[in-house]
Amino acid sequence: MSTTFIHDNFLLENKYAEELYHNYAKNQPIIDYHNHLPPQEIAEDKIFNNITNVWINGDHYKWRAMRTLGVNEKFITGDATDKDKFTNWAKTVPYTMRNPLYHWTHLELSRYFGINDLLNENSADKIYQETLEKLNSPDYSCQNLLKKVNAEVVCTTEDPTDTLEHHQKLAKSGFSVKVNTAFRPDKAILISNDGYNEYIDLLGEVAGVNINSFDDLCTGLKNRIDYFNKNGCKLCDHGLDQIYFEKFTESEVNSIFKKKRENKEISNIEALKFQSAILLFLSETYHQYGWVQQFHLGALRNNNARMHRILGPDTGWDSIGDFPQAQKLSAFLNALDSKDKLTKTIIYNLNPADNEVMATMIGNFNDGSIKGKVQLGSGWWFLDQKDGMTKQLNALSNMGLISCFIGMLTDSRSFLSFPRHEYFRRVLCNLLGDEIKRGELPNDIEWIGKMVSDISYHNAKEYFNF
Repeated sequence: MSTTFIHDNFLLENKYAEELYHNYAKNQPIIDYHNHLPPQEIAEDKIFNNITNVWINGDHYKWRAMRTLGVNEKFITGDATDKDKFTNWAKTVPYTMRNPLYHWTHLELSRYFGINDLLNENSADKIYQETLEKLNSPDYSCQNLLKKVNAEVVCTTEDPTDTLEHHQKLAKSGFSVKVNTAFRPDKAILISNDGYNEYIDLLGEVAGVNINSFDDLCTGLKNRIDYFNKNGCKLCDHGLDQIYFEKFTESEVNSIFKKKRENKEISNIEALKFQSAILLFLSETYHQYGWVQQFHLGALRNNNARMHRILGPDTGWDSIGDFPQAQKLSAFLNALDSKDKLTKTIIYNLNPADNEVMATMIGNFNDGSIKGKVQLGSGWWFLDQKDGMTKQLNALSNMGLISCFIGMLTDSRSFLSFPRHEYFRRVLCNLLGDEIKRGELPNDIEWIGKMVSDISYHNAKEYFNF
């Protein structure tokens, strides 16, 4: 059966939406300014053995769906053959209707492989073989997969200890897609995590600093920020449950860090004071370098302790958290702004109940110095679907300026995830087209089309100055 619902006007419900998408959004290049693609695979221009390797391995969205259907872990992350894993995913797909996975699956099959059959148990063998033949061609190498979707910039995410050797190789290679990096220092911030001291030892070794005090830690991180900056880095990212902002003194923070380095227990309030201090230091340093800082807030991670012990983090056991966000975030941004050290900032919200909180918060610190200086990031993780995108767009429209929005990203580990940009652009164009049809917006396609082009591409191009 053909996927006739994935057609030229998929998700576009009237002529205005169609015109906006096809004339102003569809052909814009992609700036994917936050993802988790492995740069080594891009640098080596890896060719994948089969569709399981490029599409299912590492994709905890698919894993959660398969587990919910009762698929044994052997066929998800276990030792089953790649063919059997794909077949079990194919069996699952018909049951994902109304989950974004159903749309994404068929968009990706269509856009990358020209396959317009519905994926299910009956079509699995045929589709596995058809994709196998294509993936074993150089036309489907990592670099060519990025070219296929008109990617202009992709920004991966690296720990401060990373050598950036693969980014350096790519910078010299002449590859037409710019591959940048974002600095992700969470392991240096989260002092209560297991293995913290071992990580600080590694950071000190890489940074050329014996880290015995808080000042040493700041020096080590500053050294790595400088190294990343010299390698073209313009962004950082933090995955936190909430922003930390506890009052602290310099002596308190030094004492807390010393205590940790001596492998002594630290209390929750001590951890929060330390995390507040290091986060402020980092943000002031980002301002010094002119970087964009990103904060992904609101995830409740590693909920299933048994499966976390077996499989580790980032394997599908996370959910939306209900952390208080407003007061600490306000105090943190205000502390930086008061010193005129608040750099460009993107705040991603995972709890839809906080959309309006975040949409109004950014307006407190947009001071007229830079267009869209503080941004409400696109719907991410559990919210990067039609309903989540629409709610984010509506909150930002109602309480800010949607025209200044820097648009979508994949936040993905998969080289086949880039049709999410198309998905977002279709949702955006349909939202605006529907309001034109209802008379809530003027039939000024040229102006609204410019806004669509800006959100799809030009605003990000200007904001990041890639």
